[in-house]
Amino acid sequence: MYVLDTNTLIYYFKGQGQITQNLHSVVSKEICIPTLVLFELQVGIAKSTSPAKRTQQLQQLLSRVHLVSFDRNAAFAAATIRAELEQQGTPIGSIDVLIAGTAIALQATYHSQCR
Repeated sequence: MYVLDTNTLIYYFKGQGQITQNLHSVVSKEICIPTLVLFELQVGIAKSTSPAKRTQQLQQLLSRVHLVSFDRNAAFAAATIRAELEQQGTPIGSIDVLIAGTAIALQATYHSQCR
């Protein structure tokens, strides 16, 4: 199972890198998008100069993949990740930690900024 982050999907929508090829090589039922990523994408669409196009792209993608919620297991995993990264002096953004926690809770591969 693969959990995709916001940047990966932005690259996908813009046709950048090898994201499209990589996604098409995976069975769509194995691809998950956290609701946190959906939130970030919706913020981007609200700010977009072409919201209709981006909304259509997002709806097409959502019809083929699984949407997963942030739950209790994800919360515990995210808390551990955040604490460890802060102790190492390498914190990441708060939503990125929550997305990573979701992936860990699902025992999935987390694709972040893969090009």
